[in-house]
Amino acid sequence: MTSSRLPGKVLADIDGLPMLLRVVERVRRASRIDTVVVATSREASDGAIADICSASEIPCFRGSLHDVLDRYYQCMIEFHAEIVVRITADCPLIDPAVIDDTVDALWGRGVAQPRYDFSANRLPPPNDRTYPVGLDVEACTAPALSRAWSETGDPQHREHVMPFLYETQCFRTAVIQCEPGYGDFRLTVDEQADLDLVRAVYQRLPNAEDATWREVVRFLQASPELCRLNADVAQRHLLPGTGHDPKND
Repeated sequence: MTSSRLPGKVLADIDGLPMLLRVVERVRRASRIDTVVVATSREASDGAIADICSASEIPCFRGSLHDVLDRYYQCMIEFHAEIVVRITADCPLIDPAVIDDTVDALWGRGVAQPRYDFSANRLPPPNDRTYPVGLDVEACTAPALSRAWSETGDPQHREHVMPFLYETQCFRTAVIQCEPGYGDFRLTVDEQADLDLVRAVYQRLPNAEDATWREVVRFLQASPELCRLNADVAQRHLLPGTGHDPKND
């Protein structure tokens, strides 16, 4: 709730539902996900998030505000997870199929052991982004997250959960991409202009609740006036080697 760029954004209304619930309902449609948990902080300011989860019967775990790696680790232990999939709460157009593809890249189907330790559909620059901003998915095995939790003391690794897994080159990693690339599209909510665009998509795109990300992109390609709503919002990137993502400052 204490986002500096748009305070309270995770509970901002999007066509009748808080953004957090939009995210949860989309993530729950992923066939490779067993349990969706909202992992928030113990700070009093995040009590509203816990209340929404309780009222909506959504499992909620509360941990450290700044040591998010510990929050994820403790949540993983409590819910006995074999793998952990990280979705941020400011992505109300997250696509369940992309989640499934990322999990499959990690674990595969019909196999007893995971193929990789970590998988994602994007890495920070200088790596190229092919999926729109707002579709980011990261997944890792429980042993990989446990190792990161026990070995890294870097404050930026602790805050941003998974950079240790792809920066140290000690883990088997897989990155999925789409062709052609659509990395210039913004479907996340960092600022008011982003929220205006997402609200417009939910209001104007038929069956927006179920729309795939490609359907959303086609809609925006046919509606350039909507793309201009957040055209001036700059994407902030994780700085290689530092784990620093200024977007979360």
